[in-house]
Amino acid sequence: MKKKTAFKSKEKYGLRNIKQSDNLHEIYVKRTKLMTNNDILKKLRVALHLKNDQIVEILNLVDFKITESELTAIFRSEDHPKYVACGDQLLRNFLNGLIIHLRGPMDKPHPKNENH
Repeated sequence: MKKKTAFKSKEKYGLRNIKQSDNLHEIYVKRTKLMTNNDILKKLRVALHLKNDQIVEILNLVDFKITESELTAIFRSEDHPKYVACGDQLLRNFLNGLIIHLRGPMDKPHPKNENH
């Protein structure tokens, strides 16, 4: 009798070479981990063809100071001894700086004349 699994097809989840005794759910979770802030920053760097010095300049647009060596620690693999996790504040400031970099600074709103 066949053992029922939680997944209908091993091939659908890239699990072709997995033994029947392996816990499919644990393997699936390991292979489909959530993206970290580091992953998001790495993917944006690749997609936008940015170099580290350009990322530092983008962060300077929003007065967020970071050195290139600090930035390289963020781009290291998670198992590297000098890996540093990218915080929410860094990612948020990078995204705000990227908006300014791509669109330009936001125009100041014109004051309304109450006399007219």
